[in-house]
Amino acid sequence: MAKEQSQLRERQRTDLREPRRYKVIIYNDDFTTMEFVVMILVQVFLKSQEEAETLMLQVHHSDKAVVGIYSYDIAVSKTRKATLMAREKGYPLRLAVEPAEE
Repeated sequence: MAKEQSQLRERQRTDLREPRRYKVIIYNDDFTTMEFVVMILVQVFLKSQEEAETLMLQVHHSDKAVVGIYSYDIAVSKTRKATLMAREKGYPLRLAVEPAEE
């Protein structure tokens, strides 16, 4: 007995969505220098000098600021890199990754 092959294909519905976005927040502390924060914002988060200085002042006056919104992997990678750089210099700089509102 030969098997019958069906020419019917099932269609799978794929519901593709944009990946969730995450914000990186930098917090103020009394030990990390303003110059170091600006350097982190320029080197790690690729901000212009002017934008980095504005963000640094926002952190200084408001205790925290969102420095960028990224995919999860990039947000975590940038946060780890900035934290590692801060620890190497002996600064307690704190950054966090949180889901961005959609």
